[in-house]
Amino acid sequence: MYKKILLAVDGSEHSLRATDEAVKIASLGKESIIEVVLVADFSKAKSDILHSQGKDDLELSRRKKLLPAEEKLQANNLTYEVNILHGEPGPTIVNYANNGDHELVIIGSRGLNTLQEMVLGSVSHKVAKRVDCPVLIVK
Repeated sequence: MYKKILLAVDGSEHSLRATDEAVKIASLGKESIIEVVLVADFSKAKSDILHSQGKDDLELSRRKKLLPAEEKLQANNLTYEVNILHGEPGPTIVNYANNGDHELVIIGSRGLNTLQEMVLGSVSHKVAKRVDCPVLIVK
């Protein structure tokens, strides 16, 4: 099965469902490692900084987004590591996945309607188009 899985999370319900699928897949093999990544989006960084009490508070709010995914991984005794990346989510995840030796990328779907996806483009669509390894988009 897949030995190195990249799981992109953002704290949403979609990313929790993606975590559930990552757990199922990683549980099939004993040597699977899940690398959980959260991208601190530059476009939201100013707002996050203005609303936080300081650097520690900002780090804590980012960690809270990761906590539900980490709890699911721990509950299933899976090996994982966590990385917080900085940048625009789509290109940052693509770059990280293509520069690592990941065998599978798992990401939640945002559930945009057709017009939103056509105008904005979804992160999951950008990742699926540009990552070199297989991508699982979880609805």
